[in-house]
Amino acid sequence: MNQLVEKMNKALEWELRAINMYAHYAANIKGINRLQLSPMFNTEMTESIEHADIVRKAIVQLGGIPVTERDPHPITHTNNYLEMLNYSLETELKAAEIYFELLQCIENDNEEDLRDAIEQIYLSELRSVEEMKLIVG
Repeated sequence: MNQLVEKMNKALEWELRAINMYAHYAANIKGINRLQLSPMFNTEMTESIEHADIVRKAIVQLGGIPVTERDPHPITHTNNYLEMLNYSLETELKAAEIYFELLQCIENDNEEDLRDAIEQIYLSELRSVEEMKLIVG
């Protein structure tokens, strides 16, 4: 159970990082690309808030203590929309990797609801990866 909570806290750290990054990019995108990308970054931020809430509650339910700090991986400031998109793709790929690893830790039949919730988040991350790849080109 301890390893499971540790993995879940890693996922939570990454979601907290994503919230900050997407909020930063939504605010800093300039020019004509702002019309499309600011709402997209805000949507990704909202999704990360929802994922963080699910993971946080599951950690508590398992008797763990959720982290409050984001993953220390740097959030790079840029005004270049392609760099923002590439950093976003990197973030989505890492999130998908973390949720895949987390699914491997959930083995107990008593944790079926947790497995379903994490699987839904994992699939959401995979959809975001595919969307980012299409946008980046």
